[in-house]
This record gives sequence, C-alpha cells and structure tokens, in this order.
Amino acid sequence: MRKTFLLAGILFIQQSMAQQKMTPELLWQLGRVSGETVTDDGTVIFGVSRYNLQENKSERNLWAIPAGGGAAKQLTTSPGGESIVKLLPNGRIVYSYKGQLWEMDKDGANAVQRTEIEGGMQNVRISPDGAHILFSKEVKLEKISGTDLYPDLPKSNVQVYTSLNYRHWDTWEDGNYNHVFYATWDAATGKVGTPVDIMKDEKFDCPQMPFGGGEDFTWSPDGKQIIYVCKKKHGKEYAVSTNTDIYRYTLATGNTENLSEGMMGYDVAPAFSADGKRMLWLSMERDGFEADKNDIIEYDLATGKRSNLTAKWDGTVSAACFSKNDGRIFFLAVTKGTEQLFEVSAGNIRQLTKGQHDLNGFVGQHGNRMVVTRTDMNRAAELYTVDLKTGAVKQLSDVNNDIYSNLQKSKVEERWIKTTDGQQMLAWVIYPPDFDASKKYPTLLYCQGGPQSALSQFYSYRWNFQLMAAQGYIVIAPNRRGMPGHGVKWNADISKDWGGQPIRDYLSAIDDISKEPYVDKARLGAVGASYGGYSVFMLAGVHKKRFKTFIAHDGLFDLRSWYGTTEELWFANWDIGAYFNKDDAKSYDQYNPSNFVNNWNAPIMIVQGGIDFRVGIEQGLQAYQAAQLKGLKSKLVYFPEENHWVLGAQNAIAWQREFFGWLKETL
Repeated sequence: MRKTFLLAGILFIQQSMAQQKMTPELLWQLGRVSGETVTDDGTVIFGVSRYNLQENKSERNLWAIPAGGGAAKQLTTSPGGESIVKLLPNGRIVYSYKGQLWEMDKDGANAVQRTEIEGGMQNVRISPDGAHILFSKEVKLEKISGTDLYPDLPKSNVQVYTSLNYRHWDTWEDGNYNHVFYATWDAATGKVGTPVDIMKDEKFDCPQMPFGGGEDFTWSPDGKQIIYVCKKKHGKEYAVSTNTDIYRYTLATGNTENLSEGMMGYDVAPAFSADGKRMLWLSMERDGFEADKNDIIEYDLATGKRSNLTAKWDGTVSAACFSKNDGRIFFLAVTKGTEQLFEVSAGNIRQLTKGQHDLNGFVGQHGNRMVVTRTDMNRAAELYTVDLKTGAVKQLSDVNNDIYSNLQKSKVEERWIKTTDGQQMLAWVIYPPDFDASKKYPTLLYCQGGPQSALSQFYSYRWNFQLMAAQGYIVIAPNRRGMPGHGVKWNADISKDWGGQPIRDYLSAIDDISKEPYVDKARLGAVGASYGGYSVFMLAGVHKKRFKTFIAHDGLFDLRSWYGTTEELWFANWDIGAYFNKDDAKSYDQYNPSNFVNNWNAPIMIVQGGIDFRVGIEQGLQAYQAAQLKGLKSKLVYFPEENHWVLGAQNAIAWQREFFGWLKETL
C-alpha cells in the first residue's frame, strides 16, 4: 500500500512496512483526537482534527463510538469544525458550526441549520430546561486605534494606550472584550430572543484571555443562574494579578455575586453535581503565582460553605469533575512523571490508575466507566475508558492505529538521579527504536519550558521525543526543580532561582547519563523552548565544554529587556522580580544569560516567533547577534507569523527540518 503527499512541490512517498520510523511528515498525518461528550445511552462523541499540509490548514469532524467498545462512525463532513452543544430528548444532537446552531440525527444524518445570528456565537450552551441559550461574543468598549479615534483619517493605523495590559500573548488590545450573553430559545423553531449581556459595560473578559473557552461559564442545573469565571481587573491591575473569581448571575433579578470572594488566586473550572446541590472549582491560593498548588473547592449551594478538599494533599490538581450518578469527585493530577486519575472522598485521596501514561482530559461517564484521553511518549491522544471500581484502563478509539501498527516504538525508561543538593530526581530517557547498547549515540538534554509545567508522558507535535529518538538520538528529559508531581515544595522551588538549582539539576542529568558506555560524550546537545530556551542560553555560558551544540526556541536571553516587554507581569514579578527592585538583583546578575555570553563557545541555533509577546522578538535577535559578533557558528530561524508556539503545519515541518538539520550538521 502506498500513500502520496504533496508539500510545497516536494513529493513524499510513504511505504507501509513493519519497521517504519517516525518522521516529521508522518507525525503531521496523525489524527488529533479530542473528546466532546458521552450520551445517556453510552455513545461517546469525539472530534478528530487532520492537517492538510498542502493547504496549510486543519479540518475537524465529529465521530461517535460506543462507550463499551466497537466501530467508530463519522458524523460530520462539512469544512470547518463542529462542537456538541446539547443532546435532545428525541435523540437529535444540537451542535455549533461556524457560529450558528445546527441539529442532526444521532448518526449524523438530516443536518439542518437552526439559527442565523448576525456575527455568530461562540461557546454556545443551551440551558437544562431548553428555554435559553448562553454564549460569548466580543463587544466594543474602548476606542484605541485608527478610525475609531479619528474617523477623518481613514488610512491611519495608529494605536494609542494609556495603561497596561496593551497586548496579550500574540494580540494587541483593540478595545474589544469577550462578554457572556443569554437569550430565550425556541427549540422547535430555532428562534433566538434579544440577547442580554450579563457583563454590560464591564471592561473585563469572559472567556478569559488568551486561552479561555466554554469551560469558563455554565448553567446551573435548574437553568435559573449562570456561573462564570472572570478576572474583574483592568489595566495595570490586570497585568500584575491572577485573581480570577467565580461569579453567579441570577436571570430573574439580574444580580451578580462573587462566590469566591476573598480567594486571591486563580479560581476556575466551575462544575455542578448532578443533583444541583453542590459545585466545585479549582483554586490557587496566592495572587500572582500562576503555578501555585491547585486545589479542589467544594461549594454547598444551600449554605454557601466552601471546603478545600485537597488542602492537605502534597500535589496539584489538573482537572476535576463530579461523578454522573453518585456525587463522587474525581480528579486528574501529575505524580512522578505521569498523569493519573484520583478520587477524593471525605478528605481521603485514592489513586485509581497507574502506568506509564498521561490521562489528560475528562470526556464523560457512562455507568462505571469514565471516558478520558490518554497519551504516552510513543502515542498521540486516543480515547480510553477507566473502570471506576478497578482502575483498569482500556483503549476505546483507534484513530491512528494504521500508522502506529507499522511504527517502531522507542524504549522509555525512568532514571533516578542524585542532584547536587542530595535529592532524587526523576528523568525520562528515550532511546532510538533500534537501540544497540554496544554502540555509541549522540545524546540530547531536553530542557522543559513552563517553567512549572509537568514533564510527564505527554505527546507533542513539535517537541516530540519519539521523533527525536527516531533520528538516532538518545534523549534525557529530567523533572528538574519547578515541575509538578514531586510535591508542592519541589514545584515552587524554581521561583526566583531560575539560574540556580534547576540549572544544576540539568547538569546533574547530563553528567549522569554520560556515564553510560552507549552515550557519546563528544556529541552532547542541549535543546529547549521558553524557560527551556532560557536554560539553553544559561547552559551555554556555564557548561564548561560539556555540550557540542545548542538549540534555543523563544528563550529569555536578557532579563532586563524581557521584563520591559513581556505582557503577563504577574509571572515576571513572582518568578524573577523587577530589575529596578534591589531585592531582585540576583535574578538580573547571577541568573541573567546575557551576562555569560563571554563564555559561549559552541554552535547555537536560535528560533524566534515574530508575534511572541510572552518572550518578545528582541530576545532571539539579541542572542543571535551576540553569537554572530563572537564569531560562533550560529543560525537564526525566524517565523514572522508564529507566536510562542509554532502552529502552522508547514511552519512546523520547516521547524523540524531546521531542528534536525542543525543537529546533523553540528552534532
């Protein structure tokens, strides 16, 4: 069987065979699975996104599969992406497509458009009683640019700001804000009444910027109230705070109350119990600390009492939900380099699953089965079920089996390393699929970003360990200081110590793996993005000739100029501090990579996104210019239209070609 793919005039031929290895092109052929919902009769509805490299865009369609297992059936084929809104009593499905509501049979047949709302709607929710719809939409509240300010100057593109936050992630502030609306809804005719803005005239966002979605608001089970998440701060206050709150809006009165009043950190992800008597949300305690311990708060609707269910647990929660049938509470959390399913009851926490995998998203529940998404370093996300009695994990979907069944896997091992301060640190070691211990291999130290994101069994479409190993590299990926899954203190210890113990942890990891006879100590490289890119810049100045080459993507090179240009200042203030504060001088002296450029002595490739406002373009340009002026072999790979990530399909292929091309050339 042969498949052909055309990309930018180059023909790729994939020959199916038992000993195939992962390539960048093959990686981008994978279907990307994401869950939608589970129906009462046990049908799991999920989405599959596929990328067309030639057209440089993706297509997402809905599929259905029985929760107990069986063949999956495609429900939608229209260009664009659909998402489930509501399952009707008659078995029909209401879904959102291109900003409007549509309805179809359970098998995808007889699709009809139900609304024609000018400008469309986002994140639509139909109330439990079917009488109202809830959705988000942008509203214009400020005049900031061009003809908004000066109608008589139609060719002016001036932008005028008088406060922070004037840009976020990859977008300049334009005076528009995400607001939540509700309206009456006639299910029989599809007629929508006059929308009501429950945040009228408020210069705040719900969903939150830049990544919030439908999870930021929901109906109460009786359909009489709306619960939503919002950080009700503006300007400089917004830029330095993480204090989101959980708000309750009552339709009958139009009143809004703050259910998390006095809780100063992130409060997000509200969800109701099936009986409507309890609610939960995730909460961080400290304002400004975006990676603080995440706890589960239970809220009693009758009494208003709030209870922290995980306060005494030495971990941080990723996601939580109520059981569909008996009020139990389940949550996902990282533990020792994997993400697992837990249950909390009366303050007692029980781990339900084990294994070398990540369970990283709730889809829904049917009977005693919880449907989740699962990844590991050899496999992209698929749907799995967890038996809530035994903890057994069973594969449900097999979207990518045609590729993985013919693909060599990499061996992935835990390695425990003693750090310079006497701690035990977990590192993942990923070996080439045809690894031979009698040979010597070039080895990459992978430096994780975040800096407080987990290095677990994730599957990335850019920083893909399976792909790296398939090119003949051993990869060591240490859970250095700052990562969740090893206790709250380990997670927090990186703040204000970016260039200290975490960098020593990295050196401990590469020194430890270098003791193995199959590691070629003359061919070691360090690679990473964001804080990982910072780590690469820092290591380049302190590595003492350990490494032969470096790759830094969107890394922080000079902390003073970074502080002056990054947008989420709560992060900068907490983790590094301000350069003009004497108490924070250590970050800008001992832990500033630009201070160590005189020690750079190895080739370095620098990757930079043009609309990255988290780590601005000046960081990559300064690092490249320094390397060039020092006469080092160096390369700048610049993506004008990419942000802190590389999202375009063809740009991602180009990124991987440059990445592996540089390693082949210098390592």
